[in-house]
Amino acid sequence: MDQENHANAAADSGEKAVSLKRILVPLDFSERGMEALGFARALGRQFGSTLILVHVIEPLVYPADLGYAPVITDEMVMEMEQEARARLDEQAARLSRAGFAVEVCLRAGRPYLEVAEAARERNADLIVLTTHGYTGLRHVLLGSTAERVVRYAPCPVMVIRDRDRSEKPDSKAKDKAADSAETGADEAA
Repeated sequence: MDQENHANAAADSGEKAVSLKRILVPLDFSERGMEALGFARALGRQFGSTLILVHVIEPLVYPADLGYAPVITDEMVMEMEQEARARLDEQAARLSRAGFAVEVCLRAGRPYLEVAEAARERNADLIVLTTHGYTGLRHVLLGSTAERVVRYAPCPVMVIRDRDRSEKPDSKAKDKAADSAETGADEAA
C-alpha cells in the first residue's frame, strides 16, 4: 500500500496519520548520543525526513562560594563553538553523502530548553535522543535531560535507552506490586 492510500485508510479508521518530515537529533557527540542518530537515520530513510542535528553548548557555572572562578575567556568559548560546529558539519556531510537532507543548529544554554526551542523553531515532527540511564543519587543530582526534553518538547520524543543499564524489577518489588493488586481486588469485591 502506498503512503497516500495508507494515509486515507488511517483517516477512515480514526487513526492519526504519522508524518515525520523533520526529525531533530540532539547530539553531544558521545557514543550513546550517536545511537540516537542511528535510529533517526532509519526513521528518516523510511519517511524521507530531513534530519536536524542540534548541539547545545552549556554555559560553565561555578559556585560563588569557592572564592574564585576559573577564567573563561572569549577565546575559549569561541574554540568550543568552532569545535562543535566542525563536528556537526562532519556529521551533516556524512548524512548528505548517504542521501539525507540535513540541517545543523548550534545553540548555547540549558540543553533541555534549547532542544525544545530548536524543535519549535524548526517545526520538528519528532525528537530522537538517548538517555544515559542514571539512577539513584546520580539521577537526583544530575537530573535527566531526556526527561526534561519530554516535558518541554512541542512534538513527540523518542527516547533510546541503554539496554545494558536498564533496571530490572527485583523480586521484592514484584511481590509488593502483586500484593497491592490482590488487596485492591479484595477491597473491590
